[in-house]
Amino acid sequence: MDRFVYLDNSATTKISDRVFKAMVPYLTEHYGNPSSIYSIGREARSAIEEARGKVAAAFNARPEEIYFTGCGSESDNWAIKGAARRLARMQGKKHIITTVFEHHAVLHTCKALEKEGFEVTYVPVDKLGFVNPADIEAAIRPDTAIVSVMYANNEIGAIQPIAEIGKICRAHKVLFHTDAVQAVGNVRIDVQEQNIDLLSLSAHKIHGPKGVGALYVRRGVYLDNFIDGGAQESGKRAGTENLASIVGLGEAIAETYENFDQKVAKMTALRNKLMDGLLQIPCTRLNGGRENRLCTNVNISFGGIEGEGLLLLLDMNGVAGSSGSACTSGSLDPSHVLLSIGLEHGIAHGSLRLSLGADTTEEDIDYTLSVVPRVVERLRAMSPVWQEWSDDERAGKNL
Repeated sequence: MDRFVYLDNSATTKISDRVFKAMVPYLTEHYGNPSSIYSIGREARSAIEEARGKVAAAFNARPEEIYFTGCGSESDNWAIKGAARRLARMQGKKHIITTVFEHHAVLHTCKALEKEGFEVTYVPVDKLGFVNPADIEAAIRPDTAIVSVMYANNEIGAIQPIAEIGKICRAHKVLFHTDAVQAVGNVRIDVQEQNIDLLSLSAHKIHGPKGVGALYVRRGVYLDNFIDGGAQESGKRAGTENLASIVGLGEAIAETYENFDQKVAKMTALRNKLMDGLLQIPCTRLNGGRENRLCTNVNISFGGIEGEGLLLLLDMNGVAGSSGSACTSGSLDPSHVLLSIGLEHGIAHGSLRLSLGADTTEEDIDYTLSVVPRVVERLRAMSPVWQEWSDDERAGKNL
């Protein structure tokens, strides 16, 4: 293969050289247990607290409000289950509000809580993937414990009106959690101005290591412990800390917010070039809107083809992306996100998500735009669905 273009950065990112170099000493030299009182233990503890400060600074939070976790999914689970169970026990509140197109880390957490007797309201989104804050407010009840709305959607990149939702939740004295895994590093976040009580993030989405995340918990908000045992993470999440990865998370979040405006401008220009180029292919549609969209996200549906074949042929031609179809996980159902914005099953199955990263170049975009049309044409030539459409429909059918 002459060229390989990685455009699945929403799934995971390559660890940056700077992050890797920052981590290595804590694997080889400063390897002490952070709970120990001798020198290499104190060095480890100091490194963790430095990383905690870096994460806090990125969101205008206090270091003591940051708790390190194993991943973004763990952070989501802890935020929602920890708050819901505590408020049910202390105040009898057993109602949760979320949206229909959250990440499964949130949706499956809510389904698990429903089995415990909680009631969940799943608020819809519009055809561009945006939540109406008025719908959130209308769903709030006296027994509502927590609202959870993702900051930016992982499939179509729709950035939600977080500040408005946070203001509503604060006015009604309801906890507000946001899964910001896709947003961190792509938008500026201020937990104070946006009235965010709980925020989840993950290192491997911002060119950091896998296996480490964080949860912001506003001072005065109390959660049930996630892991009982030792005194790590203020006694809330026991277990010896993942030292080198925590250092990596701190370095990654510091790096990603340096020269931030320039980075966003570059990514936006590359995203738009890719988006506009793909939309030149007949019978395509953009999923989500152009405005209030992550600068790294492109999601396009191609009529008459199926997502798994699209991914396999792109891979054979040196382009890595992901599909709106969940076929690779063994499911025959298309993406719940795409269905939630009104796509028909057949169109949702033929969707492609391409997500840019810090290493993406204009040459990568040019190569991708040379490959995708050829792959789509080949798949359509074999597609009975495509052949059933008339020549006029194939030339310009509005998806």
